[in-house]
Amino acid sequence: RFPYFGYYFRRGGRHRNMGNLLKVLTCTDLEQEPNFFLDFENAQPTDAEREVWEQVDLVLKDARGVLDELQAYKGAGQEIREAIQNPSDEVLQEAAWAAVVHLVGKLKKFYQFSQRLEAALHSLLGPLTSETYDDPTQHLEREQALAKQFAEILHFTLRFDELKMTNPAIQNDFSYYRRTLSRMRINNTPAEGENEVNNEMANRISLFYADATPMLKTLSDSTTKFVSENKNLPIENTTDCLSTMASVCKVMLETPEYRSRFTSEETVSFCLRVMVGVIILYDYVHPVGAFSKSSKIDMKGCIKVLRDQPPNSVEGLLNALRYTTKHLNDESTNKTIKSMLQ
Repeated sequence: RFPYFGYYFRRGGRHRNMGNLLKVLTCTDLEQEPNFFLDFENAQPTDAEREVWEQVDLVLKDARGVLDELQAYKGAGQEIREAIQNPSDEVLQEAAWAAVVHLVGKLKKFYQFSQRLEAALHSLLGPLTSETYDDPTQHLEREQALAKQFAEILHFTLRFDELKMTNPAIQNDFSYYRRTLSRMRINNTPAEGENEVNNEMANRISLFYADATPMLKTLSDSTTKFVSENKNLPIENTTDCLSTMASVCKVMLETPEYRSRFTSEETVSFCLRVMVGVIILYDYVHPVGAFSKSSKIDMKGCIKVLRDQPPNSVEGLLNALRYTTKHLNDESTNKTIKSMLQ
């Protein structure tokens, strides 16, 4: 399971509260940074968190299996090629159809999981942005198990989209499925497997995979929907929660003495994905986005952190910032930021 938001820091031998830590993290005077470490392990929900935590945990338990299946997805490229090259060979046509029907079942499962993920995100945003506490720092301090789950959803989302972007077989398989199904209907040929994905579902699945980063679009749309549905809740409650989490991840990643205390490189990947994920969500939800002068996210600092990683490990994350944010190409975006992402 993924790590957790436990926050520890010490200054002058005394522990200070979480609010002070995050106030320091979000100010620009880096000399005031405390000596702290975020321990991504051992989060346990409080009684107040438990009901939401258990709902979301059911979704996250299935996330690992979804990633494993997507990583193992090889596609039916060979069967499809042979069927297209030999259109009169019924054996090859049937073999391609059988292979594709099986794979479309998996693609449907991934799509349905995105809907469960959207519901889980809504469940978390409710308590994490509520008026229960004065500011987002208190939410992250006192609802650590929920903050951890939010981070896990972001981590899963960006990993899913990285795998999807590098696997063209997904859209090729689904296109072949729809073309073949359409031809079967014209010829009144009974199509075994058609019940698996009806026409309406096929349209929705097709739209989902047509996006370069489908899971990220799901989360972005879901966060925007959450804000619009909760009109009595100040939008800052949501955007400040996102910007605060981005700041925490950035500082932890760019400070060698903190980063060296990670026990695993996986924790570095986890932090990078969470940082990028909250930036993109912030860019969609905030009226002027993450790249404006009024943004509470240090975008230059965050991009520098990404640039400082081994190139192969972060290209997917840089692409997510380049191609899935909303405001990067606005005229008001700082030219330095644009050039850093070129």
